[in-house]
Amino acid sequence: MVTRRVPNEFIGALIGPGGKVIQEMQKETETTIVINEDPVTEEGIVEILGVGSKGIDAVLAKIDSLLFKPTVGNVYKVKVIKMLDFGAVVEYMDAPGNEVLLHVSELAWERTENVSDVVNMGDVFDVKYFGQDPRTRKEKVSRKAILPKPEGYVARPPRDDKRSGGRDNRGARDNRGRDNRRDDRKPREDKKED
Repeated sequence: MVTRRVPNEFIGALIGPGGKVIQEMQKETETTIVINEDPVTEEGIVEILGVGSKGIDAVLAKIDSLLFKPTVGNVYKVKVIKMLDFGAVVEYMDAPGNEVLLHVSELAWERTENVSDVVNMGDVFDVKYFGQDPRTRKEKVSRKAILPKPEGYVARPPRDDKRSGGRDNRGARDNRGRDNRRDDRKPREDKKED
């Protein structure tokens, strides 16, 4: 029997919806997994019972994979597991099952029209982890960040976030300066006919 402590926030991922994850793990590894809560620390105590060390080691590897949290600024080895028009889904080699999108703009310094021009299914390479993008709330990794810049590379100027398309703010298009209309709609006093 082997015991492993797991932070409380990961217990749900370890058990899975309706116990699916833990049941599959037990079936695949021919082990029995028991999870209890430490009343003092509120951590999960995972007990793994098995006949051979192979099954127990497989469960420990799965737990390590579930507990994996990349550190901002670190470089990780990844493998391409899915190709998309706008990037590639890559899996951390240190933590199988943990995936992240590598956006097409982060593949290479040169403009990339097709993801398959740079990477293919099954390719293994390094990426740098940048944490969560504050705007999209998605994890961000970059292959480009660890590649040397090409000679003579000039960065594009940052895009202007204004939606006006470079025009000044003169108001809406249908506001042709008619805001100064009188409400009475009568002829003006100074324009009376003689």
